[in-house]
Amino acid sequence: MTGEILVPTRGKLERSLAQGIQALYRSLFGHQTSQAVCNLLDNKLIIVIENAITQPEKLLALNGQEDLASQVRSQLDSVLQLQLKELIAQVLGVGVTDLLSDATLETGRTGTIAILESAPQVRDASQKSKTQPKTPDS
Repeated sequence: MTGEILVPTRGKLERSLAQGIQALYRSLFGHQTSQAVCNLLDNKLIIVIENAITQPEKLLALNGQEDLASQVRSQLDSVLQLQLKELIAQVLGVGVTDLLSDATLETGRTGTIAILESAPQVRDASQKSKTQPKTPDS
């Protein structure tokens, strides 16, 4: 072991972020999302969260208070933004310059685009890890 730090793959970073986002929803809102999907594209990160709408928001929308439910969602997104930026910076190792987000009450989805200060360092998934056994063709 040379003390070399292995740069994570794009997939590893995306999975770590998705898990962190679901944990953030649980800790901040007491709400379990069904899925979070993250896609890293150079200096942009796309996040889609399924079942992101909380029970109070759903209740308001079902009882004719769609405008109020939208206002609640907007306020929740504002609260979430700082923690989400910190999570992204921690996992990817680069800061967030802009965070654009919207939710759809009808489908329960939230979409977010994070513009990063720079593209994070990622290891090409085709490169062999030093911990993986060598195959005859390598």
